[in-house]
Amino acid sequence: MIGKPPSLQRVESDGIGIWTDPGARELGFIMGFSERTGGVSATPFGSLNLAGHVGDASAAVDENRRRLLVALGLEHLRSQMVSAEQVHGVATIVVGESDAGRGAYANGGSPPVSAADALMTRAVELPMLLCFADCVPVILAAPGPSLAIVQTDVSGIRAYIGPHIGPCHYQVSDEIMSHFVNGFGTVARAESGGLDLGFVVAASLESAGVDPCNIVRLGVCTAEMTDRFYSYRAEAGLTGRHGAFACILS
Repeated sequence: MIGKPPSLQRVESDGIGIWTDPGARELGFIMGFSERTGGVSATPFGSLNLAGHVGDASAAVDENRRRLLVALGLEHLRSQMVSAEQVHGVATIVVGESDAGRGAYANGGSPPVSAADALMTRAVELPMLLCFADCVPVILAAPGPSLAIVQTDVSGIRAYIGPHIGPCHYQVSDEIMSHFVNGFGTVARAESGGLDLGFVVAASLESAGVDPCNIVRLGVCTAEMTDRFYSYRAEAGLTGRHGAFACILS
């Protein structure tokens, strides 16, 4: 993909913090990872919770999503947003114009895309949102453009790895650790003894042929920065969700 190497920079609008690639617009898309500030949700979901399944008030979630799109300059696409019922599976769903609005609102409207943990599109002005609180969000962009999970020449893919739990807070069983060490080498085990998910994701992308220069990692630990991100582990399972979003521009 032509353009400057991918980067992640923090921008803020009306108290809403977003990590985005300023050069993405020149390539025809917008992407980013939201922080948890600037919304209307009350404790323990304070304050920009974007997930409607965690026990937060639906009206608050919908207002938070609206505020996010306003901060991005995409408020006119509010009713077009597509989200998914994430189930920690492997299903990738291709969405198009006919899917516009699926899961856009926590309070009514069309239900989200069912049982999917990855969304892909080539449709213009179809903002996609997935929600996280420790898991690793990854946004892929390819020439076309295509967004999210892409099927194209991998040499042109730009990959953005967002905030996730760091190895210092991610202790796993010996069996799970052995699985990752066998697949990615001993560097999958950090000095703290925890599993380095960020390294594993980046290594997977590189092994698939993505240019390392086109992979950018935010490199922050959600469990360490609960003032700015949500962490399921650090907050004992009762918390909100920040988001990973992407949209092809017209």
